[in-house]
Amino acid sequence: MELKAGAIVEGRVTRIMEFGAFIEFPTGESGLVHISQVAHEFVKNIRDHLNEGDVVSVLVLGRDEKGRLDLSIKELTPAPVEPPRPKRLPRQAPEFENKLKSFLRGSGGFGGGAGGGKKAGGGKGGRKRR
Repeated sequence: MELKAGAIVEGRVTRIMEFGAFIEFPTGESGLVHISQVAHEFVKNIRDHLNEGDVVSVLVLGRDEKGRLDLSIKELTPAPVEPPRPKRLPRQAPEFENKLKSFLRGSGGFGGGAGGGKKAGGGKGGRKRR
């Protein structure tokens, strides 16, 4: 039996590597489920999802240029429903922002203390001229 793209087949996990799992079919042929094709969410450790000896259903995606089978478990499971994103808060009114800026200027900024934000020495700061 020739395994073609689009076929759904059951196979046994024979070996697990960092990059994916090898699946062997009753025909004796085997293929790879890449780690990106295991689940819809990010998979850091494939062993959290698969173990050697597990029997899994896979979708045959096709063959690579060397004739090896590319397989997917993810394509056979429904995609999770994403929760709605929170709405953005509206921008503050310009009057509030102006009052806040005025307050910060008058108080010397964040942690500036008293003195209206002026530096010691009465000048613009920096090095003194000779």
